[in-house]
This record gives sequence, C-alpha cells and structure tokens, in this order.
Amino acid sequence: MCLGSPLATFDLPLLMPNRLASETSPYLLQHADNPVDWWPWCEQALAQARAQDKPILLSIGYSACHWCHVMAHECFEDAEVAAVMNRDFINIKVDREERPDLDHIYQTAHQLLKGRPGGWPLTMFLTPDGLPFFGGTYFPKVSRYRLPGFIDLMRDVAQAFAADRAELEAGGVRLRSELARLAAPAAPAHHSELNEGPLGALRDGLKSAFDRRHGGFGEAPKFPRASDLEFLLQRAVTDGDDVAENMALTTLERMAEGGLFDHLGGGFFRYSTDDQWRIPHFEKMLCDNAALLRLYADASVHSGRAGFRTAVERTAEWVMRDMQSPEGGYYTALDADSEGREGRFYAWDRKEAQRIVPPEAWKAFERHYGLDGRAGFEGAWHLYVAEPLERTAKKTRLAEDELAWQLDRARLALFAEREKRVRPACDSKRLAGWNGMMIAGMAHAGRVFGRSDWQASARSAFDFVRDQLWRDGRLLATSDGGPGRLNAYLDDHAWLIDAALELLQCGFDAEVLGFAEELAEALLDNFEDRQNGGFHFTRHDHEDLILRPRPLHDNATASGNGVAARALARLAQFTGEVRYLDSAERTLRSAWSLLARNPQGCASLLLALQDVLQPPTLVVMSGEPEALAALRASLTERYLPRVMSVVVPEDAPGVPPVLLRRAPVGAAAAWVCSGRTCLPPVSEAAELSRMLTMKGFPG
Repeated sequence: MCLGSPLATFDLPLLMPNRLASETSPYLLQHADNPVDWWPWCEQALAQARAQDKPILLSIGYSACHWCHVMAHECFEDAEVAAVMNRDFINIKVDREERPDLDHIYQTAHQLLKGRPGGWPLTMFLTPDGLPFFGGTYFPKVSRYRLPGFIDLMRDVAQAFAADRAELEAGGVRLRSELARLAAPAAPAHHSELNEGPLGALRDGLKSAFDRRHGGFGEAPKFPRASDLEFLLQRAVTDGDDVAENMALTTLERMAEGGLFDHLGGGFFRYSTDDQWRIPHFEKMLCDNAALLRLYADASVHSGRAGFRTAVERTAEWVMRDMQSPEGGYYTALDADSEGREGRFYAWDRKEAQRIVPPEAWKAFERHYGLDGRAGFEGAWHLYVAEPLERTAKKTRLAEDELAWQLDRARLALFAEREKRVRPACDSKRLAGWNGMMIAGMAHAGRVFGRSDWQASARSAFDFVRDQLWRDGRLLATSDGGPGRLNAYLDDHAWLIDAALELLQCGFDAEVLGFAEELAEALLDNFEDRQNGGFHFTRHDHEDLILRPRPLHDNATASGNGVAARALARLAQFTGEVRYLDSAERTLRSAWSLLARNPQGCASLLLALQDVLQPPTLVVMSGEPEALAALRASLTERYLPRVMSVVVPEDAPGVPPVLLRRAPVGAAAAWVCSGRTCLPPVSEAAELSRMLTMKGFPG
C-alpha cells in the first residue's frame, strides 16, 4: 500500500511515524519510526521527486540482513543523517524480497557503475526519473573501513547533481541503454541446435572451481549453490560421472558437518564466511533451506550417508516448528542478529556449554563439536563437526552407538537452554514463490522418507497460497497472513507449478493439478516473450520501470526461466498438453547462445534442457492401496532423478486422459512411460525397478 501522507519534507528529523507505518513488510516496518521521511516505492514518491526536482535516495534491503541493521542504526536512526536525507533527497525504502524486480534492476546498475557486484543494503542515487547515477552498498555515518561517511557522501552527491546535472543524466541514459542491451533477447536457436554440449561444459567449469579439500566452489565466502549441486548429483546417476558425484557429495557432507548447518535446531544458514564451512553468516532463509531439504533427501537415498538423513530430519523439524504459520504458509526468514549482535542466539561460551551438557557426555561432545579448540566466532564457539564420530569414539573409548546417544543428549540439553534466549526476529511475510520452493522441498522429502506429516505441512502451505494469494486468475506476491498484495513474478509462478508437481507425486489430487494448470496458463499469457521465447520477470501489465528483466542466470535461487522451462516440460507429462512442452523448448532456444557460449551459472536451465532433449520417465500407478505399497517403495529405495510418479485412484475425478489407467481387480499395476511411449503394465516391484534402468528410459 502506498498512500499519500500529510508529512512534508523537513530539514529537521520527523517526530512521528513515517509513511512506512502503513506497510505490511516487516523490513519496511523496521524503518517506520526512523526520523527519515521514507516513502515506499510508488508513483506518488516518484511524482514527488519530479515535482520537487530532487534526486532519489533508494535504499534496498531485507529484514534478516545484518549490515542493513548496522546502517539503519548508524545512519537512518540518526537525527543528523536524517536531516540531510530529508533536505536533499526523496528517500525510498524497498524490501528486496517484496520487490525483486527493483532489486534486480538496481543491483545490475550498481555492477555496471562500480565494476563489481553489489549486495545489501544497496544504496543508489537516482535522477527524478529513476535513472541511477551513483551507488554503493553499506556506508557508515563517519568514514571508516575505507568508506566515506554517509553525510559527506550525500552532500557530495547533492552538489554534483546541482552542478553537473546534465552530465549525470546523460550518464544515466547511457546506463539504461546498457541495461537494455544486456536484457535484450538473442536470436532464438533452431530446434536442431539444442544438444547436450553445455552439460559437459558446465561440469568441467565446476570441476575447475571445485575446492577438493573442503568442498564447494571458489574461495570464501562460500554459498551452497544448490542448483549446481543438483546438476552434479543428477549427472552422477544419469552419466555415471564419478567426478561429478565426488564434487556433489563432498560439498554436501562438508556443509552438513560444518557450521553452515545448525546442529542444535536444524536448518542451514545463509553462507559460510570462511572456506571450511565453519563460521556462517547467521541468517536462515526459507528459500535456501527449501532447495537444500530436497537436495539432501536425494543425496541421502543415493549415498546412504546417515548425516544427510539427519540434516533432512532436523531441517524439516525446524521448518514446521519455527517457520510455518498457524494459517499454513511458511515465513520468509530468521534474522542474523538478536540482542543487537550477529550470531548471539547461536554461539556459546565454553563454560556455559560445559555447565549445561551432562558431565558424562562433555569430553566426547567438546571433541566432536570443536569446543576443545580455539573460539572461532568473536570469542565464542559455534558448533561444527570437528572430528568424525568413529574417531571420537576411538579416542573416548566409547562404542559408536553409546557415543551417538551421549551426543544427542548433550545436543538436546543445549537446544533446550538456547530456546530460553532472546530469539532472532522472524520475517513473517509469506512469499508466493518461496512458499512454492518449501512446499516442493517438504513434499519431496516427505515422499522419499515416507513422512506423512511433512507432506501434510506442504499441503497446508499450498492451500494457504491458493486461498490468500490467488485472486481472479492473478497470483499475488506476498501476504502478512491475510489477503495477498503486489503482482507476483515469474519465479513465483514457476516455483508453485513445481510445488504442485511434487504434491501430485505424493498422491493425485485434481485440485492441485487444476491449480498448476491455471498457473501455467497465467505464466504463458502474462510473462512469455511470444516473439523470442522465454519469460520476462514481470507481467505484461506491470508498472513501467527503466528495465524489464529476463533472468537466465541462477543467483541465490534458481533462475525463473530455468525453473519455468523444467516445470512446464514436466507438467506436460502429467497433462498431455503439448503447449507447455513447446514453451519450455522455446525458452531454451531463446537462451541457447548463452548456454552454448558459457553455461556457468545456468544449471537450472541445463536441468530443463535434459528434460526437453529426453522427457523424464513417468510412472503411473493404480490399484489396491496395500498392493501399491511395494511398487511405491521401489521408487524411493534409490535416487531416480529423472523419474516422476503418480498414484491415480480408480474413482478419482478430474484425471487427464494421459493418466487414466485401471489395474486388475484386487491388484496393483504400474505403467512406465516416456514421452508418448508406455511399456506394458507390471505388478511386481522388482520388475518395475528393472524397467526403470532400461536403456531409453531415463532414471
């Protein structure tokens, strides 16, 4: 909501809540009591900039961002800083999670202006028409960290705008042209040009960047890069690629054992500040955990490593305990800070930990989790697996099962004590797309491990999204628990289609399939580039901005075009709707010049490419529930990345013709299909397993 306000722009700080007080974003509400005369992004704010002929100070961040809090405390809560902001600028505050379109545009502009990636908080100075001419990220009030003081910086910017306005505006125009050039679609490739070449190129590029000792890619800071790991894990199975398997499993093991994982409460933090995965940046984001939950479930089945299953179980517990609202939807994030300090909730004083852990378990616990070494985080200890279980057992002369029992007792004791602390703030908005990601993650993990409670959690969130964020054929982006607001984006539609596909594999439901088809039609009608193929990030009727992005690269999350292409290709298998598959292929052809030239950072598009070049296998099952149990179990006893399955009750309404199958009375049967080809039905689990390994049927 962006309403006009009777507040004027004063040289003195405001003495009442600013315009952000009427917003629903927790991040914007954090700034509602600032002395800064903030506007949310809206036409009224832009009109004020034009009417007063002032430059715009645009600040983009999110509620769980540590350095956003630091800049807020140092600058936006400070009367002296606010006076300069209110005098010289129209000040606009944006939640990057509510407005990823604006964040994408101005992060790209920052990179072009500065020659390096941006981050959060993003601080950009714009002309009254919204063209960026200068920017940065965090700025302190007074000069430090080799950064200029914010007051001095603002005065310099205001003076430059007054003295050299024509030159700055001309630079803004040139920048907009460069942004448009980068976003312009390349000539689409012909159907015959699509091939598997980029798959090998991506694998080789990841190999060259792989950290063989600690896992992950490149140097610190290290991010999980879930799309790349999923690509490698799939390649390990589909191509028998041992190198890809080693890269994926080594990285997943180091992350799960390291401090990136919360060993007490479950869930993964945002990224690791060091190259050994020991000390994280302590935000917990729904989107990261959604992707990793799904990935670790698959890695657990593929490798049999107990640590992977533990990571899945504790993460799912955390999701249901801390991240699911009473209405069903999933919250967005937990803050990095509590009590004014990053990591305060998660770090331990060694003596405090020793007091809480049962005495008989302490010696083993401190060895296993690294408390017998030096403090690694600002004089405190953050838990990570410092020593393998078998080595700790040997050194403490304990049987491994006894050691595991003691470690678990100690962990539960510390967790109970930690729950008494002041908790990090929760960003309680519910985002359509991030809910889609977690619905898919919980449904997938629930199906793999036979956890009906996880599947029920996913379905509850799905129903919330459909009830609150779907209005008259239009998807909305965000909710505070009630009716949604703001136009949804490409990613929101794509991730929710993917979520529906995962729920359908838990059990056929005509309502779930119908919603997936409605989302797909909205995607094709409102986002597709009908001339060149692929999808814009924003709807055709979205507000006019200086750029309309067409995201192809994966960032913190998978590319919307990659997720959309893959989801549509797979939805075509469930519905028989050829238009969905055609759209997926057009997306890949529109991105082909990039994929053929340099596919690094495009793993999600390459996962879609595999599905278009060779459709995944679909197993349709029907029959008596008891007889079906063995068939269903055979599909989760090993990792089958390119197999989808669905159980269709014989009396289920709304079943598409492509899924209509009837088993013999009192028995169960499975039909193995790829594209438009189906093999004769089988009723034995062993025979089904054999068929899924046959050449020509991707598994």
